[in-house]
Amino acid sequence: MSQFSIIKTPTSVMNELVSKHQLLRKKHGISQLELAKKSGVSFGSIKRFETTGQISLESLLKLAYFFNRLADFNTVFLIDADLGKIEKLFSNTTRK
Repeated sequence: MSQFSIIKTPTSVMNELVSKHQLLRKKHGISQLELAKKSGVSFGSIKRFETTGQISLESLLKLAYFFNRLADFNTVFLIDADLGKIEKLFSNTTRK
């Protein structure tokens, strides 16, 4: 994909998450070790996340909770209203 593509790839989203996480951690003036102790996420997991982007969903959610960003995950799999209406129409026609 081109660097000017509007559609993001999983890798680009992962890299953005890592960058945002690091900026947030540094803005709070907290080291990886301090974050591990305070968030309940292991130091190794935090280090791996910041180095490779790899982290378990549970650990990512714990970090989001620590930084008061957990509500941001509410829209990850949001089903928009139009999709719901379309699904309802199809389910009503197939039941007849």
